[in-house]
Amino acid sequence: MVVESPAKARTVNRFLGGDYKVLASMGHVRDLPEHRLGVNVEQDFRPFYEAPKDKREVIASIKAAGDRAERIYLATDPDREGEAIAWHVLEAAGWRDKPVSRVVLHSITEDAIREAFEHERDIDMELVNAQQARRIEDRLVGFKLSPLLRPLVGQEISRLARSNASEARGIDVRTLSAGRVQSVALRLVVERDAEISAFVPVEYWSIDASLQPEGAAAFTARLHSRKGERRQIELPNEESANAVLRDLEGAAYAVASVTQREVRERPRPPFITSTLQQEASSRLGFQATRTMAVAQQLYEGVELGPEGPVGLITYMRTDSPQVAPSAVNETRRYIEERWGKDYLPGSPRRYASRSKVAQEAHEAVRPTSIARTPQSVRPHLTSDQARLYELVWNRTVASQMADAVLDRTVVDIDAQSPAAGRPGYVFRATGTVMRFPGFQALYRQEQPEPDDDSEEGESRRALPRLQQGQGLDCRGLTPEQHFTKPPRPFTEATLVRALEEQGIGRPSTYAATITTIVNRKYVTRERRVLRSTRLGQLVCKQLITHFPDIMDVQFTGRMEDQLDAVANGKQEWIALLREFYDPFNAGLDKAWDAVRAEDAAAASEAPVETCEKCGKPMVIKVGRYGAFLACTGYPDCKNTRDLGEEPAEQDEQDAVEETCEKCGKPMALRRGRFGPFLSCTGYPACKNSRNLGAKQERDSVSVPCPKCGGALVERRSRRGAFYGCSNYPKCNFTVSTRPLAEPCPECEGLLAAAANGGARCTNCAWKGPAPESEPQSPSSAGVP
Repeated sequence: MVVESPAKARTVNRFLGGDYKVLASMGHVRDLPEHRLGVNVEQDFRPFYEAPKDKREVIASIKAAGDRAERIYLATDPDREGEAIAWHVLEAAGWRDKPVSRVVLHSITEDAIREAFEHERDIDMELVNAQQARRIEDRLVGFKLSPLLRPLVGQEISRLARSNASEARGIDVRTLSAGRVQSVALRLVVERDAEISAFVPVEYWSIDASLQPEGAAAFTARLHSRKGERRQIELPNEESANAVLRDLEGAAYAVASVTQREVRERPRPPFITSTLQQEASSRLGFQATRTMAVAQQLYEGVELGPEGPVGLITYMRTDSPQVAPSAVNETRRYIEERWGKDYLPGSPRRYASRSKVAQEAHEAVRPTSIARTPQSVRPHLTSDQARLYELVWNRTVASQMADAVLDRTVVDIDAQSPAAGRPGYVFRATGTVMRFPGFQALYRQEQPEPDDDSEEGESRRALPRLQQGQGLDCRGLTPEQHFTKPPRPFTEATLVRALEEQGIGRPSTYAATITTIVNRKYVTRERRVLRSTRLGQLVCKQLITHFPDIMDVQFTGRMEDQLDAVANGKQEWIALLREFYDPFNAGLDKAWDAVRAEDAAAASEAPVETCEKCGKPMVIKVGRYGAFLACTGYPDCKNTRDLGEEPAEQDEQDAVEETCEKCGKPMALRRGRFGPFLSCTGYPACKNSRNLGAKQERDSVSVPCPKCGGALVERRSRRGAFYGCSNYPKCNFTVSTRPLAEPCPECEGLLAAAANGGARCTNCAWKGPAPESEPQSPSSAGVP
């Protein structure tokens, strides 16, 4: 049997016994070439797959074991990508005359494995072709559109530099890329940020009355309307609020009506991939990549002491909230035993997906056994595993519990001034009392955050018992100024929700999509809030201008529908690719024509400045760190200057009273991409240089060097960012990812961020979750 990961292989092997050999493919064994397109567009988009070097030994071992076996089972993940991996394993091994079956494991338990063998089948080529179409389409966009981004964005930066030099400086264009899903996700963030920036707050006022019935505690009611009008009153400014206060001088207050009604709250469905990521973000503070990594561990199997490795949850990439009848019955039995019949609805709850393209053959993310309570398995789990498992377990059990029943009370209070001719007003107070907790005895659903001044924000306050016509004593009126609030910026949870609602991407792609736009520096992520960068805004602008279809949210959603049609055998995958590629390729040609026309126009423009060294014109260039001025006399004159920087006399610029400690020649002041530095005038014979410290001070981290105690600072090489000791060259300590403040729990050594969102020790072999106090750095997040 071939599965995808070693952990899954160990768990499955325990159930199958010695007659089976279970091997891991370690993910994909073949893919399109890394550094070339690998798709022949003219031959019906024929793909050229190859095995990466690190997978050739894996393929050889799988082939050798399969050649000796009586029968071969391909048990990769139960989704389109898993189906494609199974097909690639079969093609790479070349098993033409061997009995090969596809089996699907929705969970890693003995019952699930037995059921999988009862439904063995051939590889579903419709699912494989749907995955091939997605992969090829994404490759066409990535390889053909990404090279175009640099000149497009570079020209945009040049235009920006002419009007605002400071804004064009320092934009990092080294990581430009485009993708069918990531570009639309970027657009959502950019447009939300534009809404927030363009938002103009509108002033309004409220008036609260503190009212006290005889023999009871005071409560607060808010001005709602004028007496006899149903429309809520508007108080746009302080003058309008003061006018109402004058009308209310000496007013008598009495209860006009008391309305009570029963409100029932239903539990939400069990988790699907997107809702699991959203809830883990809001409740646990997990990034989407962290959630999926921990869920993968729970699915593949965790050692439960003498019981051995057991898969604790069902497959975590799903968009269906359905649950197997056997699991529903087990859950209902547990609820009755734990809380009693009152907490059990009369019939099992059934949930249907809100998504039109949900793969209903899958189950929701649920525990493989309700009997494995979070308390019973906690000793065997890491902190992250225990917290996520408890979230999944609670949500699944709550989904089969009775409704919560609440009494909602709305009280309207008449306020009438004794002065003749003054209008009367109506104040309103709302309150909710829990009558029966139902599912909320286990799982309290998080509600959208109401505005602080809204009625919904006060609806759960307790109210005294009141009767119609009852007089009330006003203890005071409180006017308060408010301003309307802009839309909230996206968080990971709300962006995932938006992608799901618009039908963009698949549950399995959300985590990687967010990670990609953060790593590309199109978006920043601080305390779970996502904000677009200037680079992201420029990229989005150019893509919308030249490729409106690809950036259209509805177009991307329709593409998912078409891929589903391929998976269901209703659409031919090559025709789908042709329908997409022909207009896309025409758009590429137009965009390149626009780039060439812009370059020609820029060449005819007047020079920005004159080179102070050779007198030739200087023009705006865009490098990997943004726009700068460069002499047109290159390579004879290599003078460059930051935008907005005043030219300095050469003697003044280079004059320093310091000699090189290596060769004794004078040192000269130079300016590089990271600011000023000292360089030996004996270059290239002597290549000694020294940072002047400004960059070190700005990028230092509050973690000492483990070798000498010096400061660790961020540095850059052609391979990217790393962290090194500020005492270099005396101390040569470096680490490739961001150092963490917490020491290693094993050896007290230095911890550094790991690619999976966790942490690793630089001194010993310890690996584990990142300390809770450590913020997740975008540069240390891994891409699955």
